Amino acid sequence: MTLPLESMYREIILDHYKHPQHRGLPVEFDAEVHHVNPTCGDEVTLRVRVAADGTIADLGWEGEGCSISQASTSVMSGLVTGKPVKDALALQERFLELMQSRGEAELSDADEDELEDAVAFEGVSKYPARVKCALLGWMAMKSAVAEAGERDADELKETIG
Repeated sequence: MTLPLESMYREIILDHYKHPQHRGLPVEFDAEVHHVNPTCGDEVTLRVRVAADGTIADLGWEGEGCSISQASTSVMSGLVTGKPVKDALALQERFLELMQSRGEAELSDADEDELEDAVAFEGVSKYPARVKCALLGWMAMKSAVAEAGERDADELKETIG
């Protein structure tokens, strides 16, 4: 990665930290999760509402911690809100792969189009202690949509009999 690119990525992370997307907990939600990174104390509470068609209709969060955890949660929330759960989970898997690359990821134009601002965290993957920070919000989203899906399945079972 060239120095100007690192600088641009740093600016993206700082911008999301200072001006987070979807910060605030929605009143109507299907699932709420609270995740903590025990290594550093970062935490996030995330609420999600999944529409009948399987899209993430609303997602909001509150959190405390380093710029990486808070900015990454902001980026994730902007990327997955309005997307089908299946696509949001595919993005989460792709971001996880990026974070596990230890700075060796070879990002294609398609990756950059798909991950948008999340590519700014590629440099974080070089620092294993910070990877958990970057993944905190993404793992919370994954848990929340799974919990929302379980509730939908339980409600369906009750309706059917």
